[in-house]
Amino acid sequence: MSHRANEAMRIALGIVAGENEVAIVLTNGAVHLLDDDTDDLVDGDDIARYRASLRKLDIPFHVDDRAIPKGPEWNGEGHRIIPATPDAIARLMSSAERFIVF
Repeated sequence: MSHRANEAMRIALGIVAGENEVAIVLTNGAVHLLDDDTDDLVDGDDIARYRASLRKLDIPFHVDDRAIPKGPEWNGEGHRIIPATPDAIARLMSSAERFIVF
């Protein structure tokens, strides 16, 4: 995973801090942003810190329901997850005023 994942979480946190509504959608390999161990990810320490801040703000993660990992080492921190079908993700994006894709 590239540094873009870290940047996406940082930007989302900044937008939320400005009291704007944000939807974070994780698909494919991006679901690993919620892995318990982020040490092997680029900027893993920053990802863990941003993720903790998003959790405190109760920002949910919309996760492609086909990509949700099975096992106890995923989302051990208990972030709020909204499983989403590809159609649900498309509806979410089409209803947005603006969006950023990383």
